[in-house]
Amino acid sequence: MNSTSHQIGWKTAVAIVVSNMIGTGIFTTLGFQLADITNTYSIFLLWSIGGILALFGAFCYAELGSHFKGNGGDFIYLKETYHPVLGYLVSWISLIIGFSSPVALAALAMSKYLSAFNVSFGNSFAIGVIFLVAIFLSFSLKASSRFHNFFTFIKIAFIIVLIILGVGLSESESIGNSLKLDDSWKNEIMLPAFATSLVFVTYSYTGWNSASYIAGEIKDVQKNLPKSLIIGTVFVTVCYLMVNYIMLKHAPVNQLAGKEDVMGEAANNMLGHTFGKVVNIFIALQLVATISGYLWVGSRLTQAFAKENKLWKSLSITNQKGIPVRAIFAHAVIATLIILTGSFKEIFVYTAFILQLFASLAISTAFFITKSDRKIFKSNLFYIFPTVFLLFSVYILYFTFIHNPKESIIGLGIVALGIVLYLIDRKITKSKA
Repeated sequence: MNSTSHQIGWKTAVAIVVSNMIGTGIFTTLGFQLADITNTYSIFLLWSIGGILALFGAFCYAELGSHFKGNGGDFIYLKETYHPVLGYLVSWISLIIGFSSPVALAALAMSKYLSAFNVSFGNSFAIGVIFLVAIFLSFSLKASSRFHNFFTFIKIAFIIVLIILGVGLSESESIGNSLKLDDSWKNEIMLPAFATSLVFVTYSYTGWNSASYIAGEIKDVQKNLPKSLIIGTVFVTVCYLMVNYIMLKHAPVNQLAGKEDVMGEAANNMLGHTFGKVVNIFIALQLVATISGYLWVGSRLTQAFAKENKLWKSLSITNQKGIPVRAIFAHAVIATLIILTGSFKEIFVYTAFILQLFASLAISTAFFITKSDRKIFKSNLFYIFPTVFLLFSVYILYFTFIHNPKESIIGLGIVALGIVLYLIDRKITKSKA
């Protein structure tokens, strides 16, 4: 059992949830959605559904995290409920996609936003930032907490100030806006594009489950884990709706559609080019917390995975302060390889598809916790949460596969490679037994 000095409180746990959620998605995906979905009600419905699914998922994970003790999250839930192969696969996916891809995407988004200064911040800059953050997380849990909380404070303060300015400032009449408040939403929500847009939204909410991965490092876990998951998810949902409103209010569709740096476009219109560039700097800075959060949480999951599998045993080694440094740098190296081998949107789609698939598998384990074993939700109405989550997941996954077959197959190929590695790992284990 961890001593109190090696545990974190609910505020740091909330910071981890918020920093894992708010990051690349909210500042890059609106442009992809506006290519097909332009009604403001449709956009708000997309982000509201994403928030509800994240909240329902958080309720399930709060119960699962209280039931299954220790670090590991999905790895423990799937391994204990179904079969070790699923625990192995979700850990493999977390190593390659779940935590490394968001790090890569956040670093690439930093480069994109900083390019507003007419300086080429390319892949080398993105990779350098990743390794710099990895180094800062390698000293101690206390140093990691301070580093992470500092950049999460910047993230939250920036978001709040941005919302106040965006709501308070008038739109430019000469530039126009993207606000479209008519009945066309009734047709848009029936389009396949609405379902495929949800994959971008659900990715943007990825991270609602992050504190559950480090349950073993949270003080009074049965009280503080649900608290951190729910507070973090509700806060982020409100922020997402407001940030989308600001971008729609301060830029026309033709300026945003198909672009990644959508907030930068809106900020230039809202504040002028000089102050718009300041917004770009803060978007880049708040992404440091995203990188930090994913490296922190991902390394703990990888450590728990590595302890039980011969092939990955070396990644479980910690330094004198108990920090899984090898796992941290493994994620940094994989994020680097992802940056060097794919385009932003391609990485985004296959990451979102596979994360949705494995989140669904993990959520399904909530059906196996009996009423007597549940510690938070005693009523059988609890089953509404995983049921709604899974129904929407099937809807999202089906349309994503149909409309993005290449990216979906890349994701499934990574899963297939994980199955091969599982069989090799089992063979190595038996030969050494």
